[in-house]
Amino acid sequence: MTKRKPGSTSPSRRFWTPNEVEKLTREYPNRPTEDLAAEFDCPEARVYAKAAELGLYKSDAYMESDRSGRIQRGRNDPRMVATQFKPGHVTWNSGKKGVSGTHPNCQRTQFKKGEMSGAAQHNYVPIGTHRLSKDGYLERKVTDDPDLVPARRWVGVHRLVWEAENGPIPDGHVVCFLPGRRSAEIEKITLDALELVSRAELARRNHPRSRNPELAKLVQLKGAITRQVNRIAREAQEQES
Repeated sequence: MTKRKPGSTSPSRRFWTPNEVEKLTREYPNRPTEDLAAEFDCPEARVYAKAAELGLYKSDAYMESDRSGRIQRGRNDPRMVATQFKPGHVTWNSGKKGVSGTHPNCQRTQFKKGEMSGAAQHNYVPIGTHRLSKDGYLERKVTDDPDLVPARRWVGVHRLVWEAENGPIPDGHVVCFLPGRRSAEIEKITLDALELVSRAELARRNHPRSRNPELAKLVQLKGAITRQVNRIAREAQEQES
């Protein structure tokens, strides 16, 4: 083994002698690595590394023995017995709710139900507050229910106006503004400016062909050109083959 330079904190590099390699090859499969490391005066990691380099493995007989330290049913290795639960053993947290946080000092600094702090406290607004959604619709906060994600605590005012008169919105339908009546001013969001439509109808209305007839014609023209180009290319390829 080479010696380290004075003042060096890095581990010394180990060179294995032919006799050591022969001994490792012979004994590694059936002996604990920690014993071999002690005899070779080197860390266990060095022994494992050299064994891997030589393609050595522990034998099946060794791995099934108590000396391997593996947990095996029916074995009574002292290392395993020392850490096993004994009959009648009562754990330290038996009967306690949770596994920690029971000390009064812990409970004093724990968050209480409904408590807010930091950004949540700074950003809090009361029920009844209005805001504009990212799509430009006026929304009203209707609950502080902590089980709901923040976005679900807000409902569009146009929906609230319609439901106040007609009850819950039927499944598969939405409330929307009549053409030209959309507004984010609460005074203009009235029942006569709203209508109930099916989601299928709403999808048809929002389709580009419905919203822009000229665009629909361009899409059709583009499709026709693409088909012709593909046909010409296919015929040219067939002629070449």
